Amino acid sequence: MPTLICDCNQTMPLQPKALGAALNENLSLHSALCRREAGAFQKAIQSGDDVVVACTQEKRLFAEVGEQTGGATSVIRFVNIRESGGWSKDAGSAMPKIAALLAAAHLPDAEPVSTVTYKSAGRLLIVGALDKAEEMAALLADALDVTIFAQGVSSTAQAAFPRQERQYPVIGGGDLSLNGWLGAFEAKWTKNNPIDLDLCTRCNACVAVCPEGAIDLSYQVDNNKCTSHRDCVAVCKVAGAIDFNREPQAVTEAFDLVLDLGAQPLIALHAPPQGYFALDVSAGLASPGLLATVVKLRDMVGEFEKPKFFAYKQKLCAHSRNETVGCNACIDICSASAISSEKSRQQIVVNPNLCVGCGACTTVCPTGALTYAYPRASEQGVRLKTLLSTYAKAGGAHATLLLHSQTVGQQAVEALGRAARLQKDMQGVPANVIPLALWHTASVGLDLWLSAIAFGAAQVAVLVTDEEAPAYLEGLAGQMRVAQALLNGLGYAGVHFHLVQTQNASSLDASLQALAKARPVVPASAARFAVAQEKRSTLDMALDHLISHAPAALPEAIELPAGGSPFGSLLVNADSCTLCLSCVSACPAAALQDNPERPQLKFIEKNCVQCGLCATTCPEDAITLQPRLLLTAQRKEARVLNETQPYQCIRCNKPFGTLKAIESMLGKLAGHAMFQGAAADRLKMCGDCRVIDIYSADNELKITDIR
Repeated sequence: MPTLICDCNQTMPLQPKALGAALNENLSLHSALCRREAGAFQKAIQSGDDVVVACTQEKRLFAEVGEQTGGATSVIRFVNIRESGGWSKDAGSAMPKIAALLAAAHLPDAEPVSTVTYKSAGRLLIVGALDKAEEMAALLADALDVTIFAQGVSSTAQAAFPRQERQYPVIGGGDLSLNGWLGAFEAKWTKNNPIDLDLCTRCNACVAVCPEGAIDLSYQVDNNKCTSHRDCVAVCKVAGAIDFNREPQAVTEAFDLVLDLGAQPLIALHAPPQGYFALDVSAGLASPGLLATVVKLRDMVGEFEKPKFFAYKQKLCAHSRNETVGCNACIDICSASAISSEKSRQQIVVNPNLCVGCGACTTVCPTGALTYAYPRASEQGVRLKTLLSTYAKAGGAHATLLLHSQTVGQQAVEALGRAARLQKDMQGVPANVIPLALWHTASVGLDLWLSAIAFGAAQVAVLVTDEEAPAYLEGLAGQMRVAQALLNGLGYAGVHFHLVQTQNASSLDASLQALAKARPVVPASAARFAVAQEKRSTLDMALDHLISHAPAALPEAIELPAGGSPFGSLLVNADSCTLCLSCVSACPAAALQDNPERPQLKFIEKNCVQCGLCATTCPEDAITLQPRLLLTAQRKEARVLNETQPYQCIRCNKPFGTLKAIESMLGKLAGHAMFQGAAADRLKMCGDCRVIDIYSADNELKITDIR
């Protein structure tokens, strides 16, 4: 795969020999690849091989040149080396990082996955003050089929007498609610306005005659002001649009798109559904985001596809058993309300139409029941290993992996690179900080972070901006506490995981410079395992490598933070536990087991995901979670948490329960009128003997009756 590098008019100190050695490729250096040296680009794309161009500044120009080049059949991949390091103050030391970025650009695209399809016919509902809604409708009606849900009028419009021409369908009422997504929104409201907007001619007679001012220019009656003079009814007798005796009517209507101009958004989610836009238009055309929203809406007619970002394996899910909820991590963190509980089916349900692909659910899932599908964890693992191995091969040291989003995060990194070029007091992205763009920063968690450390990273930093929901930050911070506790517990001193929050290039510069100077302890050699799609398998391989290269004597166990730990033990109160074994049937990971031969509760710590289903299910509240990582061989072995003597049937001597459970039952029923005498003795019998004894007693009663 040919690689074309350009020092952008000699503003970057690139070293083609060093880069070529790391990539096993002969590289030639260009200085004006997008201009007078464009012939080299045209020749490369005529080769038929995929071509990597180390420039994103002129991506559009290269694409246009490619279209105009005869015989060009190559796929072109673009990678940013300029703002990512070539313009930094220490750019002369950044060749290992640039080599790593080029090597990652050579990797194939993620394997395709199934897609989610949206279909929009352009039916747009605009909700808000009538005058503001009509102003927005004027910008959109030539491209979309507009309907307005009027919520009064603005104070400015009421005083300024807005235009009366009816250009768009107007509906109104109370209790408006909205659900759905692009192409499938459902609006529900109660049609309770005494004024029928379909019959209203906007003559304003009712507005003028109302003594209370209860009717505004959206032609809706404010019941809080109306005192039933009914002058409006009299003045509207010809049109007949006003009827206070009309019964409220529930209305449901479908729309493809929604523009919400209301003071309180109908959908108050950090990640609202595709096709829903909430906008403050109080500043008119100067309102922030107005023009961008108009452009997006006008373009949302037709059929659209997105990847189905998640994969779900119900058998691994620790959400619920027997309609008892244990783990709610994915539901709690989802900022799009795309995940719901189905306790009756012992699973969660993810609505792919609402899912925005943030991946936060997969990061906090302890079992790997939810996994990120595009790209897959295994594909991200290859990218991590390629970046870090190439960086080390080129002579790089103390690598810090900087994970950021493809949108705002990417813009922040590029802004820092440009600032370093123009401002003397800005350093830029340090030579040992390797940026890696993700669809969303919340999509990568504990398994891949620890794998990155095992592959040779000294630190993993996640760049977060205003686009991340607060729940994402809490989830990432919680996972980082667990990861850091694991490394420190293994003897790797220092801080290896960081959440980098930034508002501007200056603060980002300071944060990255501090990270670049840190020297946490890391494994002496890099791991070679392949990241698996299964989260627990990847965690096991990463931990095995980190344990085998631990720099100090290992403790017996590492205590982990409560909440969010995927590893741990259980503490069972032997005085309370009756060995009913309801926890065994509830455990989704086969961590709890019984013994068919005797009353025992056994536990395999390696399997435990700390979901809490056992503790929630236990009728005696005898189970407590103990987050930790056990480092002895006992972690993989079954051990007995509690055992007791069996209780033997008083009739046949067969064991049928536990001594503690039967004694507890007898104690609770001792004063009950139905369990006295022979009935009490039957509680001490096995199921077979109990039936025989009842049958025998019935026969004796019948013989007595005959006599």
